[in-house]
Amino acid sequence: MEEPTTQTTGLDKYTGEWSLTDAAHLLRRTTFGPTLAEIKMGHAMGLDALVQRLIQPSPMPNPPLNANFADDPNVPIGSTWVTAPYVAGENLERYRNQSLAAWTLQQQLQEQFSLREKMTLFWYNHFAVHNINDPKYLYKHVTLLRENALGNFKQLVKEVTLDPAMLRFLNGNQNTRQAPNENFARELLELYTIGKGPQVAQGDYSNYTEEDVIAIAKVLTGWRDIGYRTLNPSVQLHAIFVANRHDTSTKQLSHRFGQAVIPNMGEREYSYLIDLIFQQQEVARFICRKLYRWFVYYVIDESVENAIIEPLADLLIRQNFELQEVVRTLISSEHFFDRLNRGPMIKHPLDFMIGLLRQFEVPQAPNPGPNQTVFFQLYNIASSMDMNYYNPPSVSGWKAWHQEPGYYRFWINGTTLPIRENFSDALAGPGLRFAGHLLRINALAFLDKLDEPADVNALIESCIVALLPQDLTADQKAALKDLLVGGLPDFVWNNEYVAYKTEPGNTNAAALVEGKFRNFIKTMLSMAEYYLS
Repeated sequence: MEEPTTQTTGLDKYTGEWSLTDAAHLLRRTTFGPTLAEIKMGHAMGLDALVQRLIQPSPMPNPPLNANFADDPNVPIGSTWVTAPYVAGENLERYRNQSLAAWTLQQQLQEQFSLREKMTLFWYNHFAVHNINDPKYLYKHVTLLRENALGNFKQLVKEVTLDPAMLRFLNGNQNTRQAPNENFARELLELYTIGKGPQVAQGDYSNYTEEDVIAIAKVLTGWRDIGYRTLNPSVQLHAIFVANRHDTSTKQLSHRFGQAVIPNMGEREYSYLIDLIFQQQEVARFICRKLYRWFVYYVIDESVENAIIEPLADLLIRQNFELQEVVRTLISSEHFFDRLNRGPMIKHPLDFMIGLLRQFEVPQAPNPGPNQTVFFQLYNIASSMDMNYYNPPSVSGWKAWHQEPGYYRFWINGTTLPIRENFSDALAGPGLRFAGHLLRINALAFLDKLDEPADVNALIESCIVALLPQDLTADQKAALKDLLVGGLPDFVWNNEYVAYKTEPGNTNAAALVEGKFRNFIKTMLSMAEYYLS
């Protein structure tokens, strides 16, 4: 993968000729695998209208259902479990976790011109909640992230601070005046808002100190979650403030926060604290760097810092931490559409898998029960490629977005690469069968939707636009063409395709075209370029 050189473009709006490849680039980075029809629609809309469509709010999805588990007395098949209690002696968490996992991937598959699902995953990586053995908690958490996907960053941090899943994940529910627990206080600073910065002295990390962690832990005392694995139908998930567990002393922050003093404010104290943290300009820079690595590339050198991060952070501060205009500016910019920023990002497993299903419009199972089973199996395949949505590997999220020098390269190794290859080979070939449903690319349906499918050269160009982030070399195109014409003149493919289209009873003609094109698809999906975005 080629390293982009030092950037020369900035945040000025992209004014180049708006092409199909431009629309495809934007949609690949902001959605899970656009179809060729969506690329054409996005191109027809134009940059401004397409970006507006991507960032505008959309209705929240219906909650996940019990699709096929008959033994939950509180949740009939076809109903949702997200507010239902558990039953003593019954392992209901298993089917509910499967339902949540499958439903999550379905949202990614069904989302069209919307950034919401990509941003929901961004936030899940940012807060990286895991090891919570109650799917109701996880549903509430991911719903909070989805509702605030392009909302106010400061408000989201406040809400996540009191989110029941977070209170359990980082032991906020055990943080009391008698025994302050520093876990959430530390991650609030290091991972969620401001970052450490270079260490300048023992216990001083440029942006905060160990003294601040101790003081902030005291600020956050007194909160508890209610409803974990509850058997009581009248108890719903929420957080409560228990006054006698709260540290009522005055908290002194360090010189990194201007020696700020936080008096006892009871249940309002956490909000005051977060407002104080967000007064530090580094908070805006910190989250803008994470957005940059999510949408553009992982290399943030001095030129990117000055030309992209700083002005984005200034904009975020002017917007009072509302994210919509910041994201609009970034994905509309000359820098975003720079040739060097097209294709250097390795697709993460869900982008690879869901993108493939979307690009080829692979049909879902017709019934909810088998469909849920299919998507849960897809969830497991993604997990085997090191991306379990509800179980990130650490409090820092997935390595691809934070661990240098590898970053995106962590997705590809000796274990995960064969799994990717087997997945795409199967879908292009015999298919994958789950719960009686065959997941398989309909090669002829995809072929018929291409521009000028009877013209072998136009067919190749159309597939490049639909599937790849970059153009191919002449030699690569020649090798692909050889799969369709076998070294013979171009008109051979034209004749075979016309025979297939004009002689519907000629099964041999259809089989010949399908066999060649299926091999062509399999080859394209195995190319290094397909793994990139």
